[in-house]
Amino acid sequence: MLLIASGKGGVGKSSITTNLSIALAQRGHKVAVVDADVWGFSIPRMLGVDHTPTIIDEMIVPPEAHGVRCISMGFFVEEDQPVIWRGPMLHKALEQFLTDVFWDEPDFLLVDLPPGTGDIALSIAQFLPRAELYVVTTPQPAAQKVAQRAAFMAEKVNIEVKGVIENMSWFTGDDGKRYELFGSGGGAELAERLGVRFVGQVPLVTALRQGSDDGNPIVAVDPESEAALAIRALAEVIDLELAPTRRYNAGLKLLG
Repeated sequence: MLLIASGKGGVGKSSITTNLSIALAQRGHKVAVVDADVWGFSIPRMLGVDHTPTIIDEMIVPPEAHGVRCISMGFFVEEDQPVIWRGPMLHKALEQFLTDVFWDEPDFLLVDLPPGTGDIALSIAQFLPRAELYVVTTPQPAAQKVAQRAAFMAEKVNIEVKGVIENMSWFTGDDGKRYELFGSGGGAELAERLGVRFVGQVPLVTALRQGSDDGNPIVAVDPESEAALAIRALAEVIDLELAPTRRYNAGLKLLG
């Protein structure tokens, strides 16, 4: 179970979650994603899911795209409808996402957390105490400092911080040169400070952003592109070198 977190919005966390999940599926794994960003749900759009969940014997069967199953608040409210919920309702919704959904024993369950350290992150920590957290940041110091708070929150609730992923690391110009628009070294520095693995870097690419907006994830539609290769490299490191132990919380079994 991989929790994907960031300290602030705008660092491309959900885009990383979406494409990383597909990259893991391309490696032959059964993969599922929980969109735990109840207020800012975006995984269905980014994944390109074109149908809603079905109900069979009172169980929710999640839709699938590109070999990845997913569940999200986006399937139950209109895309432009705000979700104005407080702690107890959020807690219950997340519990249902984990226990009332037929996940079919995934090899990897990725949870796309909302930015920050609020109620949802605390509920997920309670539901999935043996999960492992990956922090997504960008190179600049401001993003790095905020991302560090998400890692510290995880440590306080005994969630293992497994690694740091740096997004928007560079832009490759028409001249073939790399331009570090947001500085350099932030992800590696954060990983060193936390004492965890620096998993890798993902470049700033228009097609990655456009694909997320259009429901055409770059790892699926252009797997040999610069950004897709970078994300597939992340998946390889996580799969082979940082492989999570296949563990479930006995008190909250994922149904399969």
